[in-house]
Amino acid sequence: MATLFTKIIRGEIPGDIVWQDEHCVAFRDITPQAPVHVLIVPRTEIPGVADVPETGDHQHLFRAARLVAEALGVSEYRLVVNQGEAAGQTVPHLHVHLLAGRDFTWPPG
Repeated sequence: MATLFTKIIRGEIPGDIVWQDEHCVAFRDITPQAPVHVLIVPRTEIPGVADVPETGDHQHLFRAARLVAEALGVSEYRLVVNQGEAAGQTVPHLHVHLLAGRDFTWPPG
């Protein structure tokens, strides 16, 4: 069964898409944790980091993150990748959170 993110990528459910190419799609998070909160998702449905194959669309995620940040006009941002439910992954489809527009602390709170 297709994930929520796959359904957004396919246009089956609405999503605020801010950038896309042949490998990845970036859209605004519906529960933003910062003024800019975009999810960057490979078009290929991969459950998470633990399932990443040797080749494929996922290899473009960090390049896509840079291009999305540039398109949104942000130069300082945080990238977050969660693996598994206990780490905060709620959709089993590999994705990168791009957060910007506020100061962040370390460790995250």
